[in-house]
Amino acid sequence: MGELKSKRTMGLWAATSIGVGGMVGAGIFSILGAASAIAGNALYVSFLVAGIVALLNTYSYAKLGVTYPTAGGPVEFLIRGFGSNVVSGGLNILLWIGYVFALSLYGRAFGGYAITFMPAGSSHLWINIWATIVVLLFTMVEFIGTKAVAAFESVNEIIKISVLALFAIIGYFSIKPVLLTTAIWPRDSNILFAAALIFIAYEGFGLITNTAEDMKNPLKTLPRALYLSVILVIVIYVTVSMNVVGHLPLKEIVSAQDYALAQAATPFLGRIGFVIIVLTALLSTASAINATLYGGTNVSYMIARDGELPRIFERTVFGHAREGLFITAGFVILSLNILPLARIAMLGSAVFLIIYGSVNVAHLRIIQKTKAKPAIIWLAILGDVFSMIVLAIYTARKSPGTLIVLFCALVFAFTAEYLYRIFSKRELKIRHLKKV
Repeated sequence: MGELKSKRTMGLWAATSIGVGGMVGAGIFSILGAASAIAGNALYVSFLVAGIVALLNTYSYAKLGVTYPTAGGPVEFLIRGFGSNVVSGGLNILLWIGYVFALSLYGRAFGGYAITFMPAGSSHLWINIWATIVVLLFTMVEFIGTKAVAAFESVNEIIKISVLALFAIIGYFSIKPVLLTTAIWPRDSNILFAAALIFIAYEGFGLITNTAEDMKNPLKTLPRALYLSVILVIVIYVTVSMNVVGHLPLKEIVSAQDYALAQAATPFLGRIGFVIIVLTALLSTASAINATLYGGTNVSYMIARDGELPRIFERTVFGHAREGLFITAGFVILSLNILPLARIAMLGSAVFLIIYGSVNVAHLRIIQKTKAKPAIIWLAILGDVFSMIVLAIYTARKSPGTLIVLFCALVFAFTAEYLYRIFSKRELKIRHLKKV
């Protein structure tokens, strides 16, 4: 099968939009309520801590991305670092599982905000219904191609960032200092627990590396888009979450956790503000689905092309999308209809901490080629491992069943890879990159 053809039409803003779209819909709108139940009025500190860990990982992805600018992104990085074996293959499958959890989270968040427009007392089943509808919708959008993805993201990011900036600026003047005082902060461990849970709010920056083959000048555009998207999102998360906890008592945030940000806008923007935030949340979570489904589809394509999944994944559908797109969407719909939002967030954060940590370990094995600074890579690894340990401790206390699901996902990923290699005799291949 031939290579994917690319006209390299994606510029800096479009690439940055893919990353921002994959992050903002996950953080502020998806898990703000669940995270605030843990971190309390120190929520913004948890967002900052998680952002620092993400920024360390960004350095590694930037160095790897310019060295290996392909649509595979982390898939390519893992193969380059670990070679063609069960480790790299199993991690590739685990990455796909992580995308399924992330998309499920975004879908549930979309449903949580969509239900606010329905009559009071409407069944919570409507959250699942709306979530399913939006996933199916953007599965169809992916047929249009990268231009449509970039166009949607570019317009959406302007709207989303403008509304959140307006929320932060106007809200700043009516913040209640008593709600932000450190005297009522939770224990330090709670802040760290929330930061580990929040990590999935930043995982979207990795999607930028999946667009490398569509970029006009990946050697410059890719690292700039990575750093710009993560720094921009850190600022958004910290300022907006500070406004939320600075306007509502913790009990009100938790009771309205499915639409906490919109509820926080009500005290100073009224009903109009509530509606505006809800509409922005719908756009943002849809944006996250759009961006992640785009990246996940590229990952599925790379795995199939390089020997990971059965050949059926390689057949095109209607000349554009691939069957991997429909398989991914199917598992996403199944997940979001079975698992509650908080559990999906825990699973997603855990999987991506494992993936990012593994990519960094792989990076150390080829660091002479990327010319990265080992100290920063080690700091990223320590951040990932520490966050994973913290998340595991919290999950074991609050939702031990979630650890069982995570264990099953890990067993499935590596067992499936091992068995597939035995029966197919197929190996993952290293790509011969063209000069860019």
